[in-house]
Amino acid sequence: MRGSDLEYGRRCHAQRRWAEAFDALSRADRSEPLAADDLERLGLSAALSGRDPEWLATLERLYRTYLEARQCARAARAAFWLATRLAALGEMGRAGGWLGRAERLVEDNDGDCVERGYLLVPATYRTATTGDGAQAHALAVRITEIGKSFGDADLMALGCYLQGRALAQQGRVAESLALLDEAMVATTTGELSPVITGIVYCGGIATCQKVYALERAREWTGALAEWCAAQPQLVTFTGSCLVHRAEVLQMEGAWAESFEEARKAEERFTGKPDPEAVADACYQQGEIHRLRGEYGEAERAYESASAHGREPQPGLALLRLAQGDRSTALSSVQRVLDGTKDMLTRARYLPACIEISLAAGELPRAQSALSELERVAESFDTQVLRAMTADCRGAVRLAEGDAGAALEPLRQALRAWLAIDAPYLAARTRVLLASACQALRDQDGVRLELAAARETFERLGATRDLAGLLERGRRSSHGLTPRELEVLRHVARGETNKAIARELCLSEKTIDRHVSNIFEKTQVASRAAATAFAYENGLI
Repeated sequence: MRGSDLEYGRRCHAQRRWAEAFDALSRADRSEPLAADDLERLGLSAALSGRDPEWLATLERLYRTYLEARQCARAARAAFWLATRLAALGEMGRAGGWLGRAERLVEDNDGDCVERGYLLVPATYRTATTGDGAQAHALAVRITEIGKSFGDADLMALGCYLQGRALAQQGRVAESLALLDEAMVATTTGELSPVITGIVYCGGIATCQKVYALERAREWTGALAEWCAAQPQLVTFTGSCLVHRAEVLQMEGAWAESFEEARKAEERFTGKPDPEAVADACYQQGEIHRLRGEYGEAERAYESASAHGREPQPGLALLRLAQGDRSTALSSVQRVLDGTKDMLTRARYLPACIEISLAAGELPRAQSALSELERVAESFDTQVLRAMTADCRGAVRLAEGDAGAALEPLRQALRAWLAIDAPYLAARTRVLLASACQALRDQDGVRLELAAARETFERLGATRDLAGLLERGRRSSHGLTPRELEVLRHVARGETNKAIARELCLSEKTIDRHVSNIFEKTQVASRAAATAFAYENGLI
């Protein structure tokens, strides 16, 4: 019986039927302890079918087996993987102990060995975490060189990926993407072991997303999805795949499909030792609920993401803004910015800070956030970062009362969103463009931009944005911009232009221009008449 189980297990392993391979090899092992090669197969099958305890136990057996056979380098490899997985599970003490064993074995080993390269990997991650991208890159180059000298495709791909990650950290995006592409190609050609394939796929996609190379992320997410689909019994890495795919589908406007992928990720990994996948899946569901105007469901999803260790911002702050709680929204997004130092991570929160600040009338705060976002976009020059910055620049210029200066950045952002197939972002930009056109008395421009935005919002089911368009239509018959409406309300309270400028943190000259525009659009000649107009039209 053992012989048939062993052969069947080997065959399933070769066919990447990981759960069946694990079951068959486990039965064979109970009949008679497996030899080292079959223990390797058992461990890999456990790893890829999501059985962490069994994988760790098998690695410990492999370590002892190789040590007893005086195969120190192979024992060090087993200890390395034990340390790597334990660290991922948050067991840093045990991880450090196994890493120390691996390092000692390599140092005691006669002659050089490829394991020296693998043992540089944890140091590369640690160095990158401290912000020393240059040192992390130097270590990654050494890893790649060792991989090449031993002809180890896994180590070479891992080194390329880590080089790309370190270069991205330094703002050298073009060089980073070239190395990530090289590593990713190795994953698609079947040159790598399954675990390294998954690490490079997930790490490479995460790096692309962090530098906003979303076209690359979309391309490699598709490749990762195909790799996962070809292994129906694969569990490890599928959570990241589902979440990455959900994020891509959201950007493409396929919100129902995005929500379903995120739901499947949460369902598959709840109760398993991968809280990050569950947290990201919950956050993604919160985003779709928020965009659909399903505020109660969105709040519960963000709370669940937080419970699993994920920062629920900026989504939760934007939810508070949509609910009309501007004060909480502003303090929440400011809190997360105050606690974040990494430039690219801050860039994730800055657009929300600008949107919320403008809604709360905090123009100086929005201007400051815009200046920082512009610096990030200059350092990490990618199409999406440029589009985000242009979009925010247009919104701030509108708030400053300079609709003419808002047009070009908003047009630039719209072209970028259309080029990368991001319909929702394009529609939101069109709404800003309509405001600029309205301020410049271009009624055809207003009509065309709002019609295109409305069609997209209706198709996506963006009820919150559709409601905003309806409210805009109700209030815009007078032709006033949101900022002009705000100024009119202050005028109606009897405030002088100087007092209004001080309260809104604008120049008196800007307020003069707004008041002049109000008089012209409402066809009145005095502040008293403007106040009467406001009361008659229900604007205050």
